[in-house]
Amino acid sequence: MSLTKDEKELLASVEAGEWRSVANVKEALERYQALAHASQRKDKRVNIRMTERDLLRFKKKAAEEGLPYQSLISSVLHKYINGIL
Repeated sequence: MSLTKDEKELLASVEAGEWRSVANVKEALERYQALAHASQRKDKRVNIRMTERDLLRFKKKAAEEGLPYQSLISSVLHKYINGIL
């Protein structure tokens, strides 16, 4: 079996005994799920101005992707501030 570099590092870490069991797995899982959900909550509104041409292009691209254009704009902004774009 061929492992990637990351997989080899993870395997070495496990074999070196660097991993420990969580005391209460169910409680920890619920906690991390709540944190993940809260980090994705969209609870702030933003108004921006853009050219009609850009807005139409966003709407066209969103329609091609099958999602609302506001979600596409939000996704683009999120990726940009996180260095993905």
